[in-house]
Amino acid sequence: MTHDVVWSELSVEGISEHAYGPDRVAEALRERISDGLIQPGTKLPEVRLTQQLEVSRHTLRSAFQILAGEGLVERLPNRGVFVHSPTPEDIQEIYRVRRILEPGAVRAAVFTPGAIRAMQEIVAQARQAKEDGDVDGMGQANQQFHRTLIAQAQSSTLETLMEQVLARMRLVFHAKRGELSFHHAYVERNGKLVEMLAADQRQQAEEYLLDYLDAAEQELLDHLRRV
Repeated sequence: MTHDVVWSELSVEGISEHAYGPDRVAEALRERISDGLIQPGTKLPEVRLTQQLEVSRHTLRSAFQILAGEGLVERLPNRGVFVHSPTPEDIQEIYRVRRILEPGAVRAAVFTPGAIRAMQEIVAQARQAKEDGDVDGMGQANQQFHRTLIAQAQSSTLETLMEQVLARMRLVFHAKRGELSFHHAYVERNGKLVEMLAADQRQQAEEYLLDYLDAAEQELLDHLRRV
């Protein structure tokens, strides 16, 4: 199944034909997947993308290889490159990584008053989206919450890894897009987690987050196995 994407809005600032070109193209596509703007099953049109990004086919195909290595796209013989549709194995792998990354950040990062306020503001935005019945708004707030959590570790390597995880998460969460109660739960779980961090209850927050991730993984697995 393909989806309507406004490819004309896709651009990469300062892209050029050099060694970093494929990385920049991959980053642009990864961000749109992470933001939910390119959905599972979407075909990535090679000719249109090379024209839009003003890059060669070689650069674009190298970017596709990067994204394929991250599990975000797949090339189907005689059909082209498509955004990956998640499997139960994908979900299990995502949550294996998240159980290391996020509780580790809770345990070791420095959460300044400014960081706590930023996370509280994200939760407030999510609650407003919840009140409005805005599933996309809740999803974007959830992504930003976990991105901000990892950012407090002050590690560009961890942030890059988290961006890959967030993009794969977005593909998984798309399957639950129509179920408001599923997204409502994340709003309140994130709210509870930031309350613990604000109170410097690190151990309780770490244990809570592990339970949160376990519950989310199981719910997603159950859903995927039913469809």
